[in-house]
Amino acid sequence: MKDSRPAEDGAAIRRRRICPVCGGRFTTFERVQLRDLVVLKKTGRKVPFDRDKLARSVEIAVRKRNVDPERIERAVTGIVRQLESSGETEVPSGEIGRLVMEALKTLDDVAYVRFASVYRNFREAKDFHEVLGELKGEEEAG
Repeated sequence: MKDSRPAEDGAAIRRRRICPVCGGRFTTFERVQLRDLVVLKKTGRKVPFDRDKLARSVEIAVRKRNVDPERIERAVTGIVRQLESSGETEVPSGEIGRLVMEALKTLDDVAYVRFASVYRNFREAKDFHEVLGELKGEEEAG
């Protein structure tokens, strides 16, 4: 027996299933993949795009912050959709980082600064000051 319904704004199908052997219930999510994406690393290496790795990066940035898991999932899905709809099969890792920064800016300021510190390879306190200035500048403009 299975129960199927759309999930993630129609980007995935959620299926509730029952194991015919043990009777255990479990849920699977099936996503439509428009194309196989390849990430072009700064070193020139090419690796297959991994949605789970992207999700883990975002989750690390928002760890111990009060951010609704559904908002995180929507942000990750939005980033993947942008990448898939770009028409390119090779995506520079820097572009993925930029999209994550944009998404985190709308989710949580602290998560944004955390991710920026790794993505931009901060070396000293003034680097944090510059990013905080960017956030402050946007608040004043908004």
